[in-house]
Amino acid sequence: MKLNELTVPKKAKVRSTKRRGRGAASGVGGTAGRGHKGQKALSGGKVRRGFEGGQMQLIRRVPKRGFFNLFRVSYEVVNLAEITRKQLKGEINPQILKLAGLIRGVDAKVKILGEGEIDSALTVKAHVFSASAREKIEKAGGTAEIIG
Repeated sequence: MKLNELTVPKKAKVRSTKRRGRGAASGVGGTAGRGHKGQKALSGGKVRRGFEGGQMQLIRRVPKRGFFNLFRVSYEVVNLAEITRKQLKGEINPQILKLAGLIRGVDAKVKILGEGEIDSALTVKAHVFSASAREKIEKAGGTAEIIG
């Protein structure tokens, strides 16, 4: 089969698109559905996004509140109680925490908090540890390693 051999199926209802502005008999002649005069009736007539005809735009009328810090570093928080509840063993890193469903993204920075108790010696790798979490991990015979 070649492109020039393609045909429309016999049962297909093919409707041609309306050709605007092609005379009175076409059904959409005259102003071609644009109405009479005005900015959008003329060629090249476009209205920019948010423009309200000279009235003060909504985005400028609504009061702005707060502050958005571009340099904020957000962490996925995991408590020691959650690690114990999931019965994780051996080396624990962000990939393991993601598989266990304790954090959402693998590239997210992880912070380990000291809520709960830990009974087994674990090697926990995370970006940040709270002082109590580090103390409890080391008390159980494990190590708390900081990821670059």
